[in-house]
Amino acid sequence: MRPANVWHGCHAWLAWLGMETQLLEVFRTVARLGSITAAAKQLQFTQSAVSRQISALESEWGAQVFDRLPRGVALTEEGRVLLPHAEAVLNRLSNARTAVEELRELGGGRLRVGAFPTAVAALVPRALAGFRKAYPQVALGLVEGLTPTLLEKLADGEADVAVVSSSPGFENDESRFELRHILDERLLVAVALDHPLANRRTVRLAELADDPFIAGSAHAEETLLRTSLPSSFEPRIEIVAAEWTGKLGCVAAGLGVALVPALALRSTPPDIALLRLHRDDEPTRRVYAATPAGRSVPPAVSRFLGFLEHALPGI
Repeated sequence: MRPANVWHGCHAWLAWLGMETQLLEVFRTVARLGSITAAAKQLQFTQSAVSRQISALESEWGAQVFDRLPRGVALTEEGRVLLPHAEAVLNRLSNARTAVEELRELGGGRLRVGAFPTAVAALVPRALAGFRKAYPQVALGLVEGLTPTLLEKLADGEADVAVVSSSPGFENDESRFELRHILDERLLVAVALDHPLANRRTVRLAELADDPFIAGSAHAEETLLRTSLPSSFEPRIEIVAAEWTGKLGCVAAGLGVALVPALALRSTPPDIALLRLHRDDEPTRRVYAATPAGRSVPPAVSRFLGFLEHALPGI
């Protein structure tokens, strides 16, 4: 391949680069030192090996790049034209190696984590805090959303890993996503302190049949109630509150009871009581870390999964 054609087209350039890198490094070193002998010493080659590689470069390019002098060498006009291009190529390669190494060692790069709302209450922030302390050079991003939205963002490349939850009827598309089980999340019942069952540790669903429920939607099928409780239980929704602070505020005021995911609570609010459901009624949600199926897991994601596991004991 001749110089006139080398710099036209990405594919031709890459093919040329793969063949010529070693020769360009030798050429640059000889040009800097002005001596084949000195270059051989610095590169830890024999003098004859450096001479052969310079000859190979000149043969490949169809041009003499050095004048051989009694003492050392000097660049020809062709050599002076080639040198800045050779240095640019080698510098770009060095920068590329550094960037790849930074990703591998987490000295740079980014980590974008998706999570459903209750996972953002404590679990994911604690994991991110531990990750940031260990790898401060990695840029962090957090994307909050419901599981279906998070999975689509993951598929579209808008997140690197997503913390998602399952519910009855949830079926993972294994051709698109790989799920790593993190925990089974318990769901609790929040009641006012003066509720007749407030002093109980566990309750049965049947005992809550007459209580109005506070939920994020007036339609039970769109809430935790339908996705977590048996279909035979029909909750009566009177108050709709989108945020957990609003739900718990309504519970504390005695307007009803609410189903609360354990991940949503960093501590028990002082004006409500949290009750466990009987083991025969107790709903759980499986929580997973999702990554794109069939794709290599980036080093940042692999390390973050470890921090997720370490964050669990405090939840």
